[in-house]
Amino acid sequence: MHRESSSKCMAEKLASLSGYGPTSSVAQAQYRLDLVSKWQIGVGARVLELGCGQGDTTLALADIVGDTGHVDAVDPGPLDYGSPKTLGQAHETISAGPLGSRITWIQAEPLAFLADSNPALVYDVAVLAHSLWYFASPALVLDTLRVVATRARRVCIAEWSLSCAEGSAATTHILAVLTQGALECRKPASTSNVRNVVSPARIKDLASQAGLILQSEALITPGARVYDGRWETDHVLQTQFAEEIEEFVKDAREKGMIYAMKDAVEASLTRVNGIKGVGSMDGWVAVFERMQ
Repeated sequence: MHRESSSKCMAEKLASLSGYGPTSSVAQAQYRLDLVSKWQIGVGARVLELGCGQGDTTLALADIVGDTGHVDAVDPGPLDYGSPKTLGQAHETISAGPLGSRITWIQAEPLAFLADSNPALVYDVAVLAHSLWYFASPALVLDTLRVVATRARRVCIAEWSLSCAEGSAATTHILAVLTQGALECRKPASTSNVRNVVSPARIKDLASQAGLILQSEALITPGARVYDGRWETDHVLQTQFAEEIEEFVKDAREKGMIYAMKDAVEASLTRVNGIKGVGSMDGWVAVFERMQ
């Protein structure tokens, strides 16, 4: 009970530092703390985070490395991207807080940053937390992991698992991201949250090709107020999504398949009493080490 209370207090602290307010950010902060706890990152660690977004995981990392550690947080997104706060606004809010001095924000493509940074700098840990689905392709994931394997002693990854408990309200989330992925792969360029759906099995295969050895893996069930499932479902239900199917999918059979997937998302809502009943699927966390 004491450990649970302490964890809740820490989640509330990190949520307050993010500037988002208490509605869903405490649950999101708790989820990120749960991810980081599986990676066993020590005080004083030098951490490279690729795809930091608004800094949800960055805050948890900055807390755990202590005053003697540091996090280089890299993201290619424009500073005016994101909601309810943009990347720039979120980073400014965090930097003004007590953990801000432990973080360096870097706006760059991960591979470009790694190419331009000092090759002699080897990080204790590289983290990719819910960022791989933003990559343009599995090939880019592989290229990035190959370079990361030369620049970090351990690589810690978190991504949605594409699985959930039997009867879970998160089934709709799984359907929604697969539906998005089926459409996004037909676009010449994507700005979606789901641009490239890579499963844990595929990530492990890519990591192996990059010279990384799996050390541990686990599933984490997010709290009810982690709303990623709702957000991705709502995206599929928007009129714009159907318009983009018409615009980007030319083959009639492919178009019919994506519409069928979209229909499955809508049909699943009747099982959970509408979009407010949609949960978020389990998160998958893993630790890899580079081959000697």
